[in-house]
Amino acid sequence: MAAPELWWLWAALAVSIVCYLTNQHRRGSGSGRRPPGPRPLPLIGNLLDLRHAPGNLHHTLARLARAHGAPVMRLDLGLVPAVVVSSRDAAREAFASHDRRIAARPVRDSKRALGLCDRSVLSLPSSDPLWRHLRGVMAAHVLSPRSLAASRAARERKVGDLLGYVRGRAGTVVDVKEAVYGGVANLVSTAMFSIDVVDVGAVAESPPLAHGLQELLEGLMECMGKPNVSDFFPFLRALDLQGCRRRVARHLPKVLQVLGDIVDRRLVDEASSSTSGSNKGGDKHGDFLDILLELESTGKITRDNLTLILFDIFAAGSDTMALTVVWAMAELLRNPAVMARLRAELRDALGSKAAVEEADAAGLPYLQAVVREAMRLHPAAPVLLPHKAVEDGVEIGGYAVARGWTVIFNSWAIMRDPAAWERPDEFVPERFLGRELDFRGKQLEFVPFGSGRRLCPGVPMVERVVPLVLASLVHAFEWQLPAGMSANQVDVSDKFTNTSVLAFPLIKAVPLIVT
Repeated sequence: MAAPELWWLWAALAVSIVCYLTNQHRRGSGSGRRPPGPRPLPLIGNLLDLRHAPGNLHHTLARLARAHGAPVMRLDLGLVPAVVVSSRDAAREAFASHDRRIAARPVRDSKRALGLCDRSVLSLPSSDPLWRHLRGVMAAHVLSPRSLAASRAARERKVGDLLGYVRGRAGTVVDVKEAVYGGVANLVSTAMFSIDVVDVGAVAESPPLAHGLQELLEGLMECMGKPNVSDFFPFLRALDLQGCRRRVARHLPKVLQVLGDIVDRRLVDEASSSTSGSNKGGDKHGDFLDILLELESTGKITRDNLTLILFDIFAAGSDTMALTVVWAMAELLRNPAVMARLRAELRDALGSKAAVEEADAAGLPYLQAVVREAMRLHPAAPVLLPHKAVEDGVEIGGYAVARGWTVIFNSWAIMRDPAAWERPDEFVPERFLGRELDFRGKQLEFVPFGSGRRLCPGVPMVERVVPLVLASLVHAFEWQLPAGMSANQVDVSDKFTNTSVLAFPLIKAVPLIVT
């Protein structure tokens, strides 16, 4: 080994020891009881306890919490101290008493590439003025009831495209994930900037540049989601040993370039229309981009803000909604009685009406119960994006959480807490009938999108799109399993992915056109 390499090795070892001893001193000198958990090893902490976690992180965390009788459990992720919250009551205390104190985000090293963590609403701390401004823009303008109402017809049209795709394959085995994933991605992209990003065979005027966006985003999110040694041993960040930050620095500009090209094309089209006199000043598209360009023209946001808002919404939105629809379909195929009851509700409410509208879906209680039960059993984010304590004085379940500690909410475990739910591992939509449980995490036994200040900003879109897509698929087709397959053979075991969301279930079914 060359002398310079030896020098780096000894320097890294020395820094590791200093950091370890410093962390131990901080933990030992803190006030309050220390949360229980598996005994950490020197330097690496509890990383070995998570060695089987890839693919089932939420299961591993729940198993460790049960083993230590700890709804609030301490884990040392290398040199990063963390607590894992796994019960409804502990989550309620955390959000009700300490929401402001734990509303920051620990920043993945990969998100430091090109300053993404200082520009994206998903990473900025809630105390940052830019975060408050961008969240306000999303809530008051982009995802407001008025904006969503304006794009309703476009969403329903994209659902029609999805049904057309499935109808063209009626009587054959269909990959449900492939159909729903493409259909929902186009629904979201059309609502955002009136362009399809996936070719599902529909007639569209999308420029070729849009059809690579989904693949670019998938590659970028995979880079950002991979476990990274720099996140567990912060003193190693400068070395970027796994190259995660470098890969994001290569991928991110490609995604932002595509989004920037979409914006530029819109501006060129508007300028051309204005010159020719065909644009009378009204909203030409009625999409999110129209709204954002208006805000930019009045100086309320910058072009960088505009592009990053598009990035944040699209990166976080389409997968979440498609996942929920596909998991709901998997559970319906596994539970024929539930499917039959849902079909009966749709038939009684819609009669001979061919297409489901958003207003129809919003008024169907059993449909809404099915959606919520699918989210409860199979949350798109089974482990919520981590929080970070920014002040001392945080106490959860009688245990002290020191400033700087990471706070992890295992939403999968919280929504299967036997203290909150009867038969928590069974698919029983009836449990939601007559209960006022919305998607906003106000009742902490149901937190598919988090709670408090860091609640997912896309919830208003989710609560419109998911019921509409699911109802449309069930109303338009009678779904059967492939020949030789029985309902109890439908695999609903879930798997965690590198992008911090569940994997899509491998569901294939045969759609028959309802006449």
